[in-house]
Amino acid sequence: MRRWILIGVSACVAAIILGAIGVGELLSGAAPTAVDSLSGPVSSDFPVESVQIPLNAGSRDTGSGVHGWLRRGAHGGGMILLVHSIRSNRVEMLSRAKFLNARGYSVLLIDLQAHGETPGERITFGALESENVEAAVAFLRENFPSERIAAIGVSLGAAAIVLASHPLRLDAVVLESLHPTIEEAVENRLRLHLGELGPALSPLLLWQLTFRLNISPEALNPITRIGDLDTPLLLISGTDDRHTTVAETRRLFEAARQPKEMWIVPGGGHFNMHAYAGREYEDRILDFLDSYIRERKK
Repeated sequence: MRRWILIGVSACVAAIILGAIGVGELLSGAAPTAVDSLSGPVSSDFPVESVQIPLNAGSRDTGSGVHGWLRRGAHGGGMILLVHSIRSNRVEMLSRAKFLNARGYSVLLIDLQAHGETPGERITFGALESENVEAAVAFLRENFPSERIAAIGVSLGAAAIVLASHPLRLDAVVLESLHPTIEEAVENRLRLHLGELGPALSPLLLWQLTFRLNISPEALNPITRIGDLDTPLLLISGTDDRHTTVAETRRLFEAARQPKEMWIVPGGGHFNMHAYAGREYEDRILDFLDSYIRERKK
């Protein structure tokens, strides 16, 4: 009897470990998509230029560059970098690109590494993705030297902006649905999918993610870096976001520098706040960007 109990316990432990490994694979596995094949349909009502941005010297990412779409706006009207969420690609940011461009902003939409058409073996929760953001900003600085530049990042895209190792020298930043720590991000997702007992698997999952990525969890905590952003900030989250809570968003806001604004969207969830809030989202984003990108050029 005792032998069968030990066998049963061992089987349960093995199942838990294999389950955590499976979840880790799901979270960090690459999400490639042939995005550029969509440039034809996109160009029918919103012509874009396909670009491939070289990585900066010294980058840890060994890929061939960052793939994206560029849409030019009014000369001197400002440039907005758009950075998508996890397991997505630049298409997610297309609706934002359209209303921004209609206002006269130029826009650059990129695929983060291991997403869309930008090469990468694994999603790294902002570590290598931040180098894609650095490369994109450098590309814009070189090719549009007279333009003021802002960035909008969603979830992973927001983390990639905050975790950049080198100063981005942006003129404004919008961060949506950003987690404060990787531990909280993992625990919230485990709780969401597995119930209240899910977070008990967090240490095992974080360990094997660290093993896969060779990155310490502490290096993936936006709350320790958000204070380094020396730029006006608009932080956005939803009251119904179960991936990143309002309390977590408030902690991020407290850690950020002035000038800063926060918008907690009633009923908003974790993904695509533009699709949810519609015109109000557009008005708030444009008011914020116009304040720091347009008015200072007068």
